[in-house]
Amino acid sequence: MTEDITETPAPPPMQGLQVLEEALPTLPLTPGCYRMLDARGDVLYVGKARAIRKRVYSYTQLARLPERLRRMVHETRRLEVVTTASEAEALLLEANLIKKLRPRYNIVLRDDKSYPWLLITDDHAFPQIAKHRGERRKGASYYGPFASTWAVNQTLTALQRVFLLRSCNDTVFDSRDRPCLLHQIKRCSAPCVRRVEQGAYRELVEEAKQFLAGQVPSIQKRLAREMEQAAEALEFERAAALRDRIRGLTHVQGHSRINVESVADADVVALHMAAGQSCVQVFFFRGGRNNGNRPYFLSHARADITPEEVMGSFLAQLYDDDMPPPPLVLLSHAAPEGELLGEALALKAGRKVELATPQRGEKRALVEHAATNAREALERRLAESTAQAALLDGVQALFNLDGRPERIEVYDNSHIQGTAAYGAMIVAGPAGFMKANYRKFAIKDAKPGDDFAMMREVLERRFGRALKEDPSRGGDGWPDLVLIDGGQGQLSVAREAMRELGLEDIPLVAIAKGVDRDAGREWFHMDGREAFQLPPRDPVLYYLQRLRDEAHRFVIGAHRAGRAKAMVKSELDDVPGVGAAVKKRLLNHFGSARGVRNAGEADLAACPGIGPGLARKIHGHFHPGAAQAK
Repeated sequence: MTEDITETPAPPPMQGLQVLEEALPTLPLTPGCYRMLDARGDVLYVGKARAIRKRVYSYTQLARLPERLRRMVHETRRLEVVTTASEAEALLLEANLIKKLRPRYNIVLRDDKSYPWLLITDDHAFPQIAKHRGERRKGASYYGPFASTWAVNQTLTALQRVFLLRSCNDTVFDSRDRPCLLHQIKRCSAPCVRRVEQGAYRELVEEAKQFLAGQVPSIQKRLAREMEQAAEALEFERAAALRDRIRGLTHVQGHSRINVESVADADVVALHMAAGQSCVQVFFFRGGRNNGNRPYFLSHARADITPEEVMGSFLAQLYDDDMPPPPLVLLSHAAPEGELLGEALALKAGRKVELATPQRGEKRALVEHAATNAREALERRLAESTAQAALLDGVQALFNLDGRPERIEVYDNSHIQGTAAYGAMIVAGPAGFMKANYRKFAIKDAKPGDDFAMMREVLERRFGRALKEDPSRGGDGWPDLVLIDGGQGQLSVAREAMRELGLEDIPLVAIAKGVDRDAGREWFHMDGREAFQLPPRDPVLYYLQRLRDEAHRFVIGAHRAGRAKAMVKSELDDVPGVGAAVKKRLLNHFGSARGVRNAGEADLAACPGIGPGLARKIHGHFHPGAAQAK
């Protein structure tokens, strides 16, 4: 991709059509991406083109555009362009920008989760098998992706039963002097205490890799042959162990594999649209096994959008570094510009990627199965949205809001005698909990244990930053209702903080359990009304309780994580020049941070990897008087 970036700023009075027309003479006739921005600088739309000037010119022909695109052009105040070496590169860049910027006129895949993988370490004498998320590292083999944590847990358990590989980390492995419970229940061969030789364990590792690559029949035949040989040699205990492994392998094949011989590594992608919404169901097949499925719910502003357009936009955003495309993708609807999309995915994968829309046979049966799941998932979501809308209507009526709340923010604090103090914000709306918008706040300025001051600090930080980022309050990050966990005192502090920020118009409600702490008998406090309760079985009460409990769960998690981090913090962390590797050498040599603190300069210099200069610095940190005397 080239670095040629063209920006055409426009003064506020200029209309969108004029912006595009004035930009046309300077636009290139080469592939690339363009971004349309509104008056606030927010991205309205991201598109790609084989010839940027021709594509942008089409937006100036307003009579030929649908209403949605005419409205987009009207809101445009600036155009940004990035050229690329090819149209395939432009497609990849477009997908990355849509996922990052989430323009409201694009079809957006709103999914922030990474995919779980299985990892087998290759840089250890006795390799470990474990779950993995995030960036890959060298010295390990990765298998996946899996659709969910449940799917990867099922496969991990099955692999432990069949191949007896260790799942403990290296620290636990090195410190064990007797087998753990997993060995007792026949899910580990206990290499930590050498119950299995290194060569035999390596064979188990290779068998596990073959299984994950889809070579199940050959493994099963070999195990059966070894079991017969052991029985003939009267090695009945070994024969029984092999029998158990064969049973485990049969169990895995029967419960986590759909018998489709023609599909090895492939994704099955099926779309269902209804009531202006879309659901795409993806089944992940790797090594001939079904690694689970995941539904994706897409947002798009156009009412006249076709299934083929949705499919094309979805596929461009689905695959990234966390999930490279497989060699085969089976589709329920053929994506427009399928050849170009295949070329772009091949660039990402570094090999050929085939996009196919099967019409008959077992592959078509897979696609129809995925389409049924997509339809059922969308029907469930629509039903849940209807129920959620009724609850939000109840919240609107209860608190006399101007309209149905689209964004509810709930705040809570947690600490133990002032230590590890955290505040937290959770967000809910028509689609349920909006976990991507959750925030936690490590309390910095409030006096330890002062709940009122903690609540003030959290609100000042949250809304002070929001005002800096969006002073006109035109974005969608502003709440229609703020719920505070607490009583009249917390409400007064929150109201004062919001008044100082000039945000008196945001409705505030405090929810308290009362003196008897009886869930179901909460008191609600808000300005201009006496404290009141709801009937114990009121659905709106249950909904508000769920919001409050979710905030409590989230802040407790933040508090516990912060407390655990503080507990494992070492005084070596404060020594200048001592990083993780040096700290590990010191602790391995002296046994504890106290041992390092009490060591002499000569003893420190004798530690492997610690020279005289660093030893002098470490000793001087713990004994500044001795350093000054020198």
